[in-house]
Amino acid sequence: VNDSTYDAIRWFSYNTAAQVFKKVETNGCYSPISLYYALALAATGAEGATRDELLNVLSFDNTSDLSAECGNLYRLLYTQNEYSRLKIANSLWLDDELDGVKYTYKEPFIKNATDNFYASLFSVDFSDKSTGRMMGQWISGNTNGRIVPKISIGSKQIMSILNTVYFYDQWINRFKKENTKEDLFYLENGESVLCDFMNMTNASQSFSRGEGYTRSSLGLKNNCSMVFILPDEGVGVNELLSSPERIADIFTGGESKTGKVVWSIPKFGYSSSFDLVDALKALNIHSAFSKDADFSGMTDGIAFISQIKQETCISIDENGVEASAFTHIAHAGSAMPEDNAEMILNRPFVYGITTQKGILLFAGVCGNPASR
Repeated sequence: VNDSTYDAIRWFSYNTAAQVFKKVETNGCYSPISLYYALALAATGAEGATRDELLNVLSFDNTSDLSAECGNLYRLLYTQNEYSRLKIANSLWLDDELDGVKYTYKEPFIKNATDNFYASLFSVDFSDKSTGRMMGQWISGNTNGRIVPKISIGSKQIMSILNTVYFYDQWINRFKKENTKEDLFYLENGESVLCDFMNMTNASQSFSRGEGYTRSSLGLKNNCSMVFILPDEGVGVNELLSSPERIADIFTGGESKTGKVVWSIPKFGYSSSFDLVDALKALNIHSAFSKDADFSGMTDGIAFISQIKQETCISIDENGVEASAFTHIAHAGSAMPEDNAEMILNRPFVYGITTQKGILLFAGVCGNPASR
C-alpha cells in the first residue's frame, strides 16, 4: 500500500469526522474506513463530474489506482486469529428492473467490485419487503451479531452498497478486574454519573501534550492501538473536533514525552447512527445525490445515491475492545511533574482505534459512559 494512500485515508477521516461530529451531542462512534470503502466502490462505477467529485474527496486521481489500493489495503488489514479480528465486508444489492425497465450492470464494474473490494453480489427485488430483511441479516452476520439493523428499502431503489467493519482485539496489558472501581464521571452539563473505572499505572509510557489536550494510547495485540484524548479542564470535546486540522492535531500532534502514565478509563458501550449525506454535501459531493448523477460505469439506467447511512457500536472492558460499523477538580496535569501524565478520563473525551500506519478505523466521543 502506497504512503499516499495512507495520507488520503487519514485526510478523508479528519475531513469527514469534522462534519459528522458537529451533530453528536453526547456519545458518537464513527468509522471513516467504512465510509471510505463504500464511497470508493461507488466511485468505480461513476463517470464525469460525479466521478471527479468522489475522487476529489477520496484524494485519488483515477479509479483504477483507487481500486487496486483498496484491494491491497483490504488484504493487509484482514485479521482473524484467537484474540483479534478485523474484517471489512462489502456487498452490492442490485435490482434488474424498475417500473418495467430492465437494468443491466456492466461487467467491468461487477468484476472490479469482486476482485478489489471483495464484494458479495445479490440480485434482489427492492419492491419486496423481504429484501430489507436479507440485507439486515447480511449486516448482522458480518458484524458478529453486534448490529441488527432495520433496513428501509423503496420500490424506486435499484442498488444498495453496504459496507461493514467488525473489530475485536485484546489489550496487550489487560486491566485487572480487581482494580476496577466505581467513581464519578462529570458530564458536559455539570451533572455526574456513577461508572466503573478500569485502573492501571504504566511506569514508562509515551504520551503527548498539545494545545488543550493530553493524548496517550494503549496497545492491542494485533498491532492496533486505542488512542485516548483527554481535553484540558475547561476545554470541551467540540472544540477539539471543530475542524479537520484540529482533529489531525489531536490525533498526531503535540509534544511527545515519556514518563509515568496513570490510567483511569470508564467502561463503556453504545451504538450510534448517522445519516451522512449532509456531511458529504458539505465536502462538495453534490452530483452523486442528484437526478443528473452519472453512474454510467455501473449501468446505463438512471442511478443516483439516495441515502448513505452508517451504524456503529463499540464497547470496551478489562479484556479489550469490540467495535463494529456499517454504512448505509483539575486532573489536567498542572499538578503533575512535566514527565508524567494522568489519563483520568472522568469527563467527556475523544478516542480512536488506529492501525500501525495511523488509519482511523473508528473515531469517537464518550460524553456519558453510563448511556448505552
